Amino acid sequence: MIAVDTNVLVYAHREESPKHEAALARLTKLAESPEVWAIPVFCLGELARVISHPRLFDPPHTPRETAEALRRLTGSPSLRILAPGPRYPELLSQAIEEGEAKGNLVYDAQIVALCREYGARALLTEDRDFDRFRGLATERLAAA
Repeated sequence: MIAVDTNVLVYAHREESPKHEAALARLTKLAESPEVWAIPVFCLGELARVISHPRLFDPPHTPRETAEALRRLTGSPSLRILAPGPRYPELLSQAIEEGEAKGNLVYDAQIVALCREYGARALLTEDRDFDRFRGLATERLAAA
C-alpha cells in the first residue's frame, strides 16, 4: 500500500501548481486501481487548509469547492483513510526520536507513524524531509 502526502494532493487540486499534471495523473491512477492506497487523515485537513488559504492561492477554493474536492478525493473504493489506532502514540514517539523531529517536522513524524501503523510500503511525496525516517520508502512524482 502506498500513502499520499499533502503536497501531492495539493498539486493535483490546484491547476497552477507546477506538478499539477503529474500529481493528477498519479492520483487518478491510484483511485481507479483495485489496489489499496491510503491518505493519512491529517493530510485531508491540511489539504483543505492549503487549497482554501487566501494567502497561498488567488483565488482560493471556496468552502463549497474545498468540501467537494474532499468528497471526490475520498470517493475511490480502493482508498483507505489512515487514522490513529492503539499503536499510534508509541509509533509517533519512535518517529520523533528517530527523525529528531521538532517544530514543523513533528507533523511529518505523525504521517510516518500512521504509515507504519497500517503497514504502508511507501509515501508518495515531494517533501524530502521524509527521507530522515528509516523504514518508509518515499516515492516522487517524477519517478512515478
